[in-house]
Parts: sequence; C-alpha cells; structure tokens
Amino acid sequence: MGELLLGIDVGTGSTKGVLVTPGGEVVGEHVVPHGLEIPRPGWAEHDAEGVWWHDVVSVCRALTSGSVSGADIAGVALSAIGPCLLPVAADGRPLRKGILYGVDTRATHEIAELESELGADEIFAHSGMPLSSQAIGPKLRWLLRHEPSVWHDAHTFHTASSWLVERLTGERVMDRHTASHWMPLFDLRAGTWSERYTEGLADVGRLPRLGWSDERAGEVTTTAAATTGLRAGTPVAVGTVDAVAESISVGAVAPGDLMIMYGSTTFFVLVTDAPHPDPRVWTTRGAFAEQYALAAGMATTGSLTAWFKDALVGGGDAGAGGTSAPSFADLFAAAATVPPGADGLLALPYFSGERTPIQDPDARGVIAGLSLGHGRAHVFRALLEGVAYGVRHNLETFRSMGAPIRRVIAVGGGTQGGLWTQIVSDVSGTPQERTRPHHGAAFGDAFLAGLATGALRRADLATWVRPDARVEPDTTARALYDAGFERYLRLYRASRDVVHELAHEQASGARGSTTM
Repeated sequence: MGELLLGIDVGTGSTKGVLVTPGGEVVGEHVVPHGLEIPRPGWAEHDAEGVWWHDVVSVCRALTSGSVSGADIAGVALSAIGPCLLPVAADGRPLRKGILYGVDTRATHEIAELESELGADEIFAHSGMPLSSQAIGPKLRWLLRHEPSVWHDAHTFHTASSWLVERLTGERVMDRHTASHWMPLFDLRAGTWSERYTEGLADVGRLPRLGWSDERAGEVTTTAAATTGLRAGTPVAVGTVDAVAESISVGAVAPGDLMIMYGSTTFFVLVTDAPHPDPRVWTTRGAFAEQYALAAGMATTGSLTAWFKDALVGGGDAGAGGTSAPSFADLFAAAATVPPGADGLLALPYFSGERTPIQDPDARGVIAGLSLGHGRAHVFRALLEGVAYGVRHNLETFRSMGAPIRRVIAVGGGTQGGLWTQIVSDVSGTPQERTRPHHGAAFGDAFLAGLATGALRRADLATWVRPDARVEPDTTARALYDAGFERYLRLYRASRDVVHELAHEQASGARGSTTM
C-alpha cells in the first residue's frame, strides 16, 4: 500500500480532488465543474448520481490514470456541501435529487409549523440553534407533505458527504458537525441522534450512525474500487462539510480560530471549546471530539458577483480590450478606482434570502441611492461593500455572544486579487491572515485522511500550512464605513416589509424550471 492521501471536496459549482504526501506536498489535483439546478425561486438541487458520484469517480480516475495508481493511495476523505437532504433506497439508490443546504428555502412553512407544534424555545434549548433554511428537519417535513411516496420509500436519509461515504464503503455514517444541522433530530450536548422529535420527520433508524470527521468510516469496497480505480480495502474517513474541511486546510483548528470562506456563499467557522447557543448563528459540534464550533453563513456573495457579470454586463458592453464583455479582473479593477462608500450607493446582498445573523429566507437584494451619475463600477463596488457589511454583521454577532476571536483566516476564490478582503478588513476593522498552499477544502480532506489512517497527528498540520500574507484595515476609511454599516442595518429594517411582499409574489408566480 502506498502513502499518498486523497482528499475530495464536492462544492456548489465544482468538485476538486488533491493527492498529498504525508509531508503536505500536493502531487496531483483535478477539478470537475458542475451546475446547480434551480427548479423554482428559493429551491436549489443537485443530481446525486449525475453530480456528486459522477464527480468523485471522475476525480479518482483522473488522479489514478498516470504514474499514480489506486495502490499508491493510503487513505481517502470526502467533504461536500451540507447539510443536504437525500432520500435513498435500501440499495443506496437516490429517490430524488438532493435538496441543498441553506440556499434552498422551500421549507419556510414547515419551519413555522414545527415551531408552533414543538415550541421555538424548546427546539433552541435542545438543538442549540433555531430552525432555519439550514435545518434538515423542516425539509424532511416538506418531503413528507409534498412527496410522501419518496419519504415512505426512503431507507436512509443522507447528506451529500455521508451518501458518498456509503457509495465508497457501504457504511452509513455522518459526521457530528453536519448532524448538528439536522435539528431537531440531533441533541447538541449529548452529540447523538434524539428520539424526542422524530414524529413527522424521520425515525433515528433511518439516519446514518454518527462519527467524528477524523475517524475511519470503513474501507473501499470491491464494487467501488472497480468504478473509481481505488484499491479495495483503502481506508475512508468519516469526512465532513466543505466549510469545516476548508477551515482545516488553512490551519483554523484551535479555539479562537475563525475561518472566513469567500466562495459562492460566504461561510464562517469559529472553533470553540464550549457551546455558545445564540439564535442568530449556528452552534454545532466540531470536527474533533473535544470541540464545538460557531458556524454562520451568508447566502449570496461570490454568486452575487457572478450574477452581476453574467446577467447585467455579460455579452453587452465592451471590456478592457474594447471587443468583449468585461472579465472579473476588469470588474474588480474598475471597482478599485471607486472611493469607499461607492459615491453614495448602498447594497443589501440578500439576493437568495439571508442566513445569519438575520435568518430571513424572504430577504431580497436592494441597491439604494442610485443616480444617473453612477456607473457599472459604482454598482459593483457597492455589492462588494454590501457583502463586507454582512461579514461585519456576523463578526459583531460572534463578539456580542462572548465568543473570543483570536485569529481570522481568509480563504477561497474571493480572496484573489486582494480587493475584496481589503474591503472586508476596512469595513470590519479586522485583520485577516492568508495561508499557503491554497488548495481548498480538498487539502483539509487529505489531512483528515491522514488522521483516519494514523499516518498523521493533528500537530502535523503546522508543517502542512504556512503563513502567506496579512491584510490590515485601512483606518482612514473607518468613520465612513461605520456610518455605512449603521445605514446598512437601517436599510434592511426599513425595506423588510416591502421586500417580503415582493418575495411572496416571486414565490407565488414561479413557473417552470431553470438550470444554472
């Protein structure tokens, strides 16, 4: 058996795999892009076979098709978007497409219903967080109500990573961090499934067993080996969600370490040594047995810049060369020429509702202060600053809870070029570190694979991850951004009623389906 460690991360828009030596050197990587299905506003789905499993097989085949074979791989770990809901038959076959994490807001009625039946305070006391679009319990109720045959036929209710582990090993196991979001079925303090609120949701026997992210879930089966090119018997870790794997990939593993992941969405993981329940964020178990985490997430950030580029400027205006639509580099370069405050523009980035800290699935985007003197660069800058205000809102929420933040580490595609991270530091007054190498969640998965096989200890992460750069706040813009943040909060409160009415009109008028 070889010594290489394989990490695979299935994200919202692509899947990435890396091969890493025990010393932390990446010797191979492969990326497979995929789409996101939006059958109607507020819904978000993936085809589990056509996206999740297809991508994992493609990554494995690509990374074992040259000088490296499956026999050279000592261990595997997977992470994926989560929490997701995938009902699966007894033979492991998905019964419908996977319902995604908090960006899928279809179960708002079921959230209200469960809070009425069980009591919002009781749910919070039991789960450590309130029900939200991130919670799987309401989506189980939605499935029972709208697709009862699927609900009744389901042998197991999986998330993305646990289903992939079953496809590789035949074992049904889910990490406790992901399970924390299956409220109200998970007992936060006990770290176990609970029978207390199963009625109308799912019996505990239909859920995977629970494990820690660095534990061994099982070994690659002969069937999975034939499909993937991996060696039968290769150990597979329990794994976790992409955000936790990403935090491991940048060394955010000690209490007080906060990872901010700049991706299609922005996700926060603050490692703690004790629970800090607060209804504004998500209190979860951590990747490792002795840890908890405060998790938070904004619904529309990197995807907002993609929307602006594709929907508003793509294929229309000439870019820097005068012949094509502007690239992201063009847009960021232009935004850098606009002064802080975007010459009086202010944006709410809630284009897909918002998760933390406002927990409002009916929130929508707002751009306030527009005049004929504003151009494309002003609007793009305002959107970047709107996301930065949302980041500050989450950071201030953590601090108000008494959860110490000793170090902030920035990671993800949104850190490229440095403008967005600089704006976030300026808006929040918070320094941010960046680390190298930059291989994302899959790199953290490879480290988990090493822990699960016993090839690595947690202290070895210091040799895998090294400091790269530090972003310091520009204090000259602080007063302007302090005033902007106060307006940001007031704009949400002032526009909320109208925006909710518009969101309800969007939902009632939804027709057909689209694929992104």
